[in-house]
Amino acid sequence: MDRKSPLLLNDEQMKQFITNGYLILHTDFSEAFHESLMTQLNKVYEEEGNPGNNLLPRIREIQKIFDHPVITGALTSVLGPDYMLHAHRHGHFNANPVAGGWHKDSYWGYGRMRNHHPWWAMIMYFPQDTPPELGPTGIMPGTQNYETRVFDKDDAAGEALASGKAGTFALIHYDIWHRSTPNVLGNPRYMLKFEFMRTQAPAKPSWDAQGVPWSTPAGLAPGMTAHDRQWEETWSWLSGSIGSIAGTRPDDATAIRELALQLEDAYEPHALNAAYELASRGKGGVEALLAALKHERTEVSRLAAYGLSVSGKEAVPGLTAALDEAREATVVHAAFALGELRQLAALAVPKLIGLLEGPSADIRRAVVETLGMIGPDAPGAVNGLIRGLQDEDTQVRFMAGLALTRLGRAGEAAVPALERSLDDENRYVRAHAAEALRYIGTPEAHDVLIRELFQSRWCATTTKANTFYP
Repeated sequence: MDRKSPLLLNDEQMKQFITNGYLILHTDFSEAFHESLMTQLNKVYEEEGNPGNNLLPRIREIQKIFDHPVITGALTSVLGPDYMLHAHRHGHFNANPVAGGWHKDSYWGYGRMRNHHPWWAMIMYFPQDTPPELGPTGIMPGTQNYETRVFDKDDAAGEALASGKAGTFALIHYDIWHRSTPNVLGNPRYMLKFEFMRTQAPAKPSWDAQGVPWSTPAGLAPGMTAHDRQWEETWSWLSGSIGSIAGTRPDDATAIRELALQLEDAYEPHALNAAYELASRGKGGVEALLAALKHERTEVSRLAAYGLSVSGKEAVPGLTAALDEAREATVVHAAFALGELRQLAALAVPKLIGLLEGPSADIRRAVVETLGMIGPDAPGAVNGLIRGLQDEDTQVRFMAGLALTRLGRAGEAAVPALERSLDDENRYVRAHAAEALRYIGTPEAHDVLIRELFQSRWCATTTKANTFYP
């Protein structure tokens, strides 16, 4: 196998990922490779504890995993060729005979709208043989788009296990519900978790696409609610479309009234289907979603935002007007939807930038992310993100750095501000500033980045027990 050529996913695998939210795949490293890796993991954990974000430089062989063509191919297929390995990474150790709690991972400790489109993904890599008795990660298929846990916490029906020989890994949608399962054997079980981010919206398929139309794949998990409209929209989005389902269904007033009521359903999967169905119903559907954006129940407003985010240019004027609403949640949800509409929402940029001067940190966080999503052609977006890099709120600052990675060379005016951010007190502000400099890619940006990397050079050999020699 050519170690330099990504092994891209095929159409069926991509359909499985869109519906189930995960894939279980396998690398072909030798048994000796994994034995060596386990020896190093045991030594580091016993002598130094969990290395956290320093996992990769501390055990350099791990990089070989993320250079493997099965992994690069899977990530390229889902996140595009310019995906970013995020600075947060964690080596999970499980020797607990009791299952962990079901959860979605946070975005480093702050709240934000979660993405239905795959802007983020995680790799969970198992360096040892991991039978079910050793406590592999459990994944609840099809739950990546639910804010709520729609299954009973003690009900494992339909749970998928990331179980297999050494070299097995799970590629998961970042927002899927998952947990650790009981390690009844008690032997050491490691899982190396790394996060990845899409830096560019898809312009065309990045997997081994054969031009086939969307169809629901076989093998859906038992009892999983179907989301045909949403799944088809995600397939089209990954193929380069914006608002592909907008106006594809009749603008029927009776149907729209019924769907608006379904949007308030307490069972999230049903309400989610109503949101995407309304997005397909033309002007009438958009008007119903805009009304729901102001709903007194925050969860209804959030679901309306998901519908509006795929409603095409018809939704932009109403979403822009919603930025003037008094309720913070409505403004945050409107900003999110505008970001997903990308260049269609360019006319909203001046109003978005004005919100950066407001008192709400939640709104400012949403705005900087949206500016990065709308893209480099929106006048003033770079200046807005430079303002974000200087915000008093830590999360605004590190989200502004991430947003600049999406602008690429168009963000070169931010290089001086990013250089200052390399001295920020927060580790993720510093990390995101370094990534932004890499993706901006000008000679000036690279000079700043190389100087920073040399100044902060990590020596993987230096430990408390081995300070200088050999």
